[in-house]
Amino acid sequence: MPVVQESTAGEPADARGRVAELLEVRDRVQRGPSDKATEAQHAKGKLTARERIELLLDEGSFHEVEPLRRHRAQGFGLEAKKPYTDGVITGWGTVHGRTVFVYAHDFRIFGGALGEAHAQKIHKIMDKAIAAGAPLVSLNDGAGARIQEGVTALAGYGGIFQRNTKASGVIPQISVMLGPCAGGAAYSPALTDFVFMVRETSQMFITGPDVVQAVTGEKISQNGLGGADVHSAVSGVAHFAYDDEQSCIEEVRYLLAMLPQNNREMPPATPAEDPVTRRCEALLDLVPADGNRPYDMHKVIEEIVDHGEYLEIHERWATNVIVALARIDGHVVGLIANQPQSLAGVLDINASEKAARFVQMCDAFNIPLLTLLDVPGFLPGVDQEHGGIIRHGAKLLYAYCNATVPRISLILRKAYGGAYIVMDSQSIGADLTYAWPTNEIAVMGAEGAANVIFRRDINGAEDPDAMRAQKIKEYKTELMHPYYAAERGLVDDVIDPAETREVLAAALAMLRTKHADLPSRKHGNPPM
Repeated sequence: MPVVQESTAGEPADARGRVAELLEVRDRVQRGPSDKATEAQHAKGKLTARERIELLLDEGSFHEVEPLRRHRAQGFGLEAKKPYTDGVITGWGTVHGRTVFVYAHDFRIFGGALGEAHAQKIHKIMDKAIAAGAPLVSLNDGAGARIQEGVTALAGYGGIFQRNTKASGVIPQISVMLGPCAGGAAYSPALTDFVFMVRETSQMFITGPDVVQAVTGEKISQNGLGGADVHSAVSGVAHFAYDDEQSCIEEVRYLLAMLPQNNREMPPATPAEDPVTRRCEALLDLVPADGNRPYDMHKVIEEIVDHGEYLEIHERWATNVIVALARIDGHVVGLIANQPQSLAGVLDINASEKAARFVQMCDAFNIPLLTLLDVPGFLPGVDQEHGGIIRHGAKLLYAYCNATVPRISLILRKAYGGAYIVMDSQSIGADLTYAWPTNEIAVMGAEGAANVIFRRDINGAEDPDAMRAQKIKEYKTELMHPYYAAERGLVDDVIDPAETREVLAAALAMLRTKHADLPSRKHGNPPM
């Protein structure tokens, strides 16, 4: 504790003395527990909590809340160790000039473990973020509940979960995993909008490797069980994974630049330096007319969006569908696109979940939706059916039908069966639907359709193969020509691929003032 200066008469020191005392306390708070603890943190390849906050926020913008907070727990030696901050730094600052609230676990103090005072600091900053209508970023590096404080620590997590849920769809919530996160603590990131992880240094799991081995006999490392690569490519828990903290936090800043402050605002627009009239001649060659030939949908997106720049979310999980944030004419748009290079772009369980969550996020935060279709259907198979493809596919259907933001769909090539309907067809509420001249909208592919419709003719023919070829051609001519859907009002226009960017920009501009109300209800009951 700092020594209180006193006057010769035994009275407390004057204001200058008290300010000097305050400055000494502040200096201790800023330095943290010890140089040795800081060196140990750096030796693990990790930054301190304050260094992370400095990277996240604009220079000099951080305002700390409750830096002098200490716990009041007794027993197990806690009464002799009462460091300032109690292991979590909370406050607000700016990112690109806009207010952002933040809390950061300080692993140097109690291993970043959560106790009563620690939790109350987080509760307070979460409440302020919700009240102010500004994003909340958590920089997670903690050892879970503080065992010495027992049930009060567990109750602290309950308060965090309750506030995560209250803030859901109201303010953007971003979890940045920069260390261990085990047990019930992992549920807070799972409740937020985006999860970032750093390879080798961050892990998330409900039960650690020792427990897994004791219960199941499986031996696995922490990273093998819940590391960044596992959660970004296998489980889908993490949206982003990076090699170091600096690049990770820089991408958090980039993401924040694409999101509104809250659900009552529009995403921030930027000056439109890439002309909307720019023709996309490359699109004429990028997408083969032959529906069986793959291509990279990323290249299509690069042609359409401003400067070819976009932020892909869940890049390594469920790669048969792409979800990303980008700008067209300076305005943010959410992209959902089939990826023909991965499983031919079919929808499966994971792809449906990935796209559904993204659609819900965009709808919550007033981000228009642009869907690029080239989908042959849902993935067939016993595993998919037993895994609940009907239930999971319905999540995507529900998300689109429930979305009130501007919705535009563009059919590049194939759009077959239920997958066509689910991927924001006009029949489920898309505001505008466009198609390229290479589009094929049908219940199924021509080969399969001909085999069903003309089975008797084919089987009874002298030359079944020739008859099958003839019937396939007939089916394509009658029902799968590019203008069939447009003639029936299910496609608003068939457009030149080179004019795609200009057409989409004009449509988005027209829909910018769209207003739609949902029926009055407490909430829906989406498929789970």
